[in-house]
Amino acid sequence: MDSEIIARPLVTITNVIWSFNTELHRPQLLLIKRADEPLKGHWALPETLLRSKESADTACIRLIDDKIGLQVPMNSTEQLATFTDPKRVTGTRALALAYMTYLPSTPKLHPGYGATDAQWFVLDKDQGNYVITHDQQEIILSPAGHLVFDHIQIITTAINRIKNKLDYQPQILRILGNTFTLRQAREVFAAFLGTTIDKIDNSNFKKTHNHLFKEVGVATLNHSGRPPKLYQLN
Repeated sequence: MDSEIIARPLVTITNVIWSFNTELHRPQLLLIKRADEPLKGHWALPETLLRSKESADTACIRLIDDKIGLQVPMNSTEQLATFTDPKRVTGTRALALAYMTYLPSTPKLHPGYGATDAQWFVLDKDQGNYVITHDQQEIILSPAGHLVFDHIQIITTAINRIKNKLDYQPQILRILGNTFTLRQAREVFAAFLGTTIDKIDNSNFKKTHNHLFKEVGVATLNHSGRPPKLYQLN
């Protein structure tokens, strides 16, 4: 029986990093192109090996700095889940501690150590499946999709976590920044609910989600018209 005990599995920190595409009005997540084997040249979530003298939380913050050169506070992240399937990677047994990070801005990307490219992939839904796209590249978030290891499962878990918490703890709205309009909030909700913003009535949305937000002012417009109100998460 002792021969079946794993003495020293690898522990990786995998990060689902979310932001908001202000041109397409959609949430987006960060993928990097792997520079090393296994699966060199394939798209993947940013990840790093846990070091001997750091906590998983610290490694998650370091990973963001390593991969995209951005220093974020600890409260920008939350633990998602631990992935331990023996077949999740080939070769050495590796466990993944997965996190989600919410970025209120989209810095210019510079692929860091272990990556040859880094790009934002926009979230959408097509024929019942969530998909993420960048330029002409589309990755279907289903077992038929193409990402390394179990990263599609990790992203799907993240989407389901966000979707299930929209009505009581929509932390995903932090990608909109410190303040946001109800239209922007509806755009984020629509993406995860797999619908369009037009199908989320503004008045009903405000009524049913009023307990989640507080009004803090009005937006500044560079054109004529009534400026929309600004809100913050409670």
